[in-house]
Amino acid sequence: MTRNNPTHLNRRSFLAGTAAGASLIALHPFSARAAAGQVHLRLMETTDLHVHVFPYDYYSDKAVDTVGLARTASIIDAIRAEATNSMLLDNGDLIQGNPMGDYIAYERGMKDGDMHPIVTAMNTVGYDAATIGNHEFNYGLDFLMKSMAGAEFPVVLSNVASKQGAGPRADTTLFKPYVLLDRVLTDGAGEEHPIRIGIIGFTPPQIMNWDSKHLQGNVEVRDIVRTAEAWVPEMREAGADIVIALSHSGIGADRHTEGMENASVPLAAVDGIDAVMTGHHHLVFPGTAYEASAAVDPETGTIHGKPATMGGFWGSHLGLIDVMLEREGGEWRVAGFETSARPISRREEDRSVTPLVESDAEVLASVQAEHDATLAYVRRAVGETSAPLHSYFALVADDPSVQIVSNAQTWYIRQMLDGTEYAGLPVLSAAAPFKAGGRGGPEYYTDVGKGSVAIKNVADLYLYPNTVRAVKVTGAEVKDWLERSAGMFNQVTPGEQDQVLLNPDFPSYNFDVIDGVTYRIDLSEPSKFGPKGELEHPDANRIVDLQFEGKPIDPAQEFVIATNNYRAGGGGSFPGADGSTIIFEAPDTNRDVIVRYIVEQGTINPAADANWTFAPLEGTSVLFDTGPRASNYLSDVKGVEIEEAGDGPDGFARYRIRL
Repeated sequence: MTRNNPTHLNRRSFLAGTAAGASLIALHPFSARAAAGQVHLRLMETTDLHVHVFPYDYYSDKAVDTVGLARTASIIDAIRAEATNSMLLDNGDLIQGNPMGDYIAYERGMKDGDMHPIVTAMNTVGYDAATIGNHEFNYGLDFLMKSMAGAEFPVVLSNVASKQGAGPRADTTLFKPYVLLDRVLTDGAGEEHPIRIGIIGFTPPQIMNWDSKHLQGNVEVRDIVRTAEAWVPEMREAGADIVIALSHSGIGADRHTEGMENASVPLAAVDGIDAVMTGHHHLVFPGTAYEASAAVDPETGTIHGKPATMGGFWGSHLGLIDVMLEREGGEWRVAGFETSARPISRREEDRSVTPLVESDAEVLASVQAEHDATLAYVRRAVGETSAPLHSYFALVADDPSVQIVSNAQTWYIRQMLDGTEYAGLPVLSAAAPFKAGGRGGPEYYTDVGKGSVAIKNVADLYLYPNTVRAVKVTGAEVKDWLERSAGMFNQVTPGEQDQVLLNPDFPSYNFDVIDGVTYRIDLSEPSKFGPKGELEHPDANRIVDLQFEGKPIDPAQEFVIATNNYRAGGGGSFPGADGSTIIFEAPDTNRDVIVRYIVEQGTINPAADANWTFAPLEGTSVLFDTGPRASNYLSDVKGVEIEEAGDGPDGFARYRIRL
């Protein structure tokens, strides 16, 4: 493998158009049909790699076939060979997201001149450009800048500035806002043509809330669409023949609102943008993950009629946009396009996974040392657990994997508040299950057996490098916090059987369980809050029998809730958590606190205390899907009547709850 070549897109792209390359792999129809003055350009995208280079699950400490840039690299080789000209781009969320990322950040560190393993792997594959995702900021700006310094490809980001000016063009941006890549493309007649390709990048403005500890006072952020409207005309003025937007932002609402997190749809409408690479959602586009709208066609892979793609996550897919360019009146124009997403594996009907490619040996070798060091890092024992830690039933019953997080947070915050003005307030704890199936698949659950607990198990319990926060709220806000959380569930009709329980669009990390109070959830009521925390049914009361110390909670009483920086800063839009109620900002991550708690306890008892359950509804049952291994722990579930109900879709197991 070789790196970017200033004359051609890169050596791999150039060789794909040679007779030798064409004889081995069939060319894409655009390349095969291209005439003189017509150029086929294949745009390839990875997104949300989250440090997944090896096809390895560090949490379960085993090889897997569903992830890894080393696997995606093999697809990239073949796909490059199908096209006369190609470019490889990355859409962000690179340096955080698995234990290798944590090992580099917390153990090895990044000194000047050090290489981050994901960047090393990307250099090996040969990327043309990349942008910055929201998780790049999790470890701080110094770590981020040192990590990206080794990139042998341009890194662009237009809407984050170290110093803002009167408008986006006057900003001092943290990275280059865009780059113009001068390339030479080969047309259908074998003639070479110079072209200038503009690449611009964006990240969600919400980073200022999610990582305020690192960013407040150091950078400022702008709205994605407004930033594009300023920079894209300049790119065109500077000679960009085509403009590609790297949008680390999901495919959300059609209508633009200021500061929106998932802005790829209105971004695609910006004049001058020819194609949009999306991400952040950990989904696949084109495909069935998104519904059609006036602007979005998930079947053809277009947004506002322009080609768009989203290449899954962790290297699961390679997003593809094939464009046919024609030279007309001295300018290049897009004469046609196709979009697709190529997977690295396939799930069979029997739940098994079939790999579609093998790992690229050179990519593996490039980070072998860091992989080995990460394995040693995650295998260190820190204590014992007297009972299994699992999350198979975390969305339907009080759960040991959530309970241990709450126990550790409460233990820590009580110590931190000792001797302060808040020492007399009761401490509650809010925690949510991070690994609870859903888009992660039927194996995406915490499952730690009785016995030794290692760092890899703590990372499995708490996926993100959040830091601990404490907020002061009222009893009324405690109730509304839980009402917001209860949006996880669909409304059910009393007396009906086998209704679908879980709302698939509600992320599990927003299903907070608050420990220190007891309550029941009445599923016959509508959700008080909408998907983004907006008030939809003001008079709804899903949370019933809410009690503190055995008595109905006083709406005016003050409480402290131990949580994380994401939630305390407004993440998820929970009542009582908008950044203004924070009373304590810890220097420690939630993971570190869990490790310390386990070390101090020696042996932990993670048994859930069943402080919440569903309100009874006579003659009513609901269905939910979870991982197949859930059957091993069915007898341990407290507070609900659960029974097996056959197979669910896509490798999940189905269960029934009688309310």
